[in-house]
Amino acid sequence: MDNKLVVVYSMKGCPHCVDFKEMLKENNIKYYDRDIDEYSDEFDMFVEITGKDYVPAFMLVDESESDEPVPMLFAPEVDFNELTEGVEIIKKFIL
Repeated sequence: MDNKLVVVYSMKGCPHCVDFKEMLKENNIKYYDRDIDEYSDEFDMFVEITGKDYVPAFMLVDESESDEPVPMLFAPEVDFNELTEGVEIIKKFIL
């Protein structure tokens, strides 16, 4: 998984974000946490591309695929409805 990155966009005080990150930890999934207030420029680009500003959201990057990997963006209520579905997407990606 060293060449497969999981980036989670979350917000302080968001109970869904806390639950999602706890599920990732329970599944031994390493991730980079990006608080949307601290990384607002990065999250703004995410929102511009996806058209959604819901959290928790995540980005998956497989750096082994090419010299210039294309990130895959996943927004709740678009790409997954339940937090467990989001975790399953990530588990399939890292395997």
